[in-house]
Amino acid sequence: MTTSTVAVVQRAPTYLHRDATLATAVGAIAEAAAAGARLIVFPEAFVPGYPAWMWRLRPGADGALTGRLHALLLANSINLARGDLGPVTDAARRHGVTVVCGIDERDDECGGGTIYNTVVVIDADGAIQNRHRKLMPTNPERMVWGFGDGSGLRVVDTPCGRVGALICWESLMPLARYALYAQGIDIYVAPTYDNGDSWIGTLQHIAREGCCWVVGSGCALRAADFADDFPERATLYPDPDEWVNAGDSAVIAPGGKIAAGPLRRETGILYAELDTERVGSARRSLDVVGHYARPDLFQLRVNTERRRPVRFD
Repeated sequence: MTTSTVAVVQRAPTYLHRDATLATAVGAIAEAAAAGARLIVFPEAFVPGYPAWMWRLRPGADGALTGRLHALLLANSINLARGDLGPVTDAARRHGVTVVCGIDERDDECGGGTIYNTVVVIDADGAIQNRHRKLMPTNPERMVWGFGDGSGLRVVDTPCGRVGALICWESLMPLARYALYAQGIDIYVAPTYDNGDSWIGTLQHIAREGCCWVVGSGCALRAADFADDFPERATLYPDPDEWVNAGDSAVIAPGGKIAAGPLRRETGILYAELDTERVGSARRSLDVVGHYARPDLFQLRVNTERRRPVRFD
C-alpha cells in the first residue's frame, strides 16, 4: 500500500516536567493510532517543551532567571542512553506505529551540561531509527542548545514511506534540504516553533522543490500552558489568554497544495492521508537531485561523521 494516515499532534507539553509530558505523548499516540494513524508527529522540543521564554528574557539582565530555567530544562531533558524516552518507544511498539518526536536531549557522554534540540524517528518496533540534532540554533537558541552534526542528516524507511526531518529554520538551509532530497525522501517532517503564513509558504516551497509530502508540526502555546510553578510566570506571561504561539500545523502535498490545516490557535490532532505514489509522479517533471541536477557544475559534500570533542583510544 502507498497510502497511510499521518497524525500531527498539536498539544502543549507540561512545561519542564518530563514525566507528565511523556504521559501526554503516550495518550496522544494511543488516540491517533485508534483513529487509524500509522505515522504520528510531535512538535519541536516537545519533551519537556520548547524554551519559548528565551525570546522574552533580556540578554545580560535576566541572568539569574535564565540560570534557574536552564537548570530545570537540563534536569527534565531526555537522556536517550538512559532510556528516558521509554514510555514513547514502548507506545510506538504497542500500537505498531512510526513516531517522530522533538525532544530536548541531554548527552552525558561528554560533559553532561549541554542540551541539544533533537528529533527522533521511532519505528513500529519501538527502536530509534534516527536521531537528528539541530545543526544551527537560531539567535537566542544558541544560549540554550548546542550545535548538532551531520550524523543525523538521514532518511529512513518506514511502512509509510521514506521519512526524514529538519527542525524549524533548518528548513531555510538549502543544502540541508538537498541532503535529504538526495536520499529519496517521501515524507519531509518539519517540527517547528515558527508559524504564520510565511512559514506555511516555506512548507509549500519545500513540497514543490522536493516533490515530497511535507508535514509541519507546530507548537501551539498559550500563556496558561505554563504551570503555576513556572519561575516568574506572572512576569513573563501575565495574560493567561495570550496565544504565545499559534501553532499552524499543516500537511502539504507534493507540488505545494495544502492537504490539511493549518491548525491555528487551537489544540488537537490534525490528520491527513499521504499517498507516496504522488512523489514519483511529481518528480517526473522536477527531480532536483536527478534529471534536474547538474553534477558537472554543482556538487554537495556532506560530512556524516559524528563529531566528538574527545577520543579515547
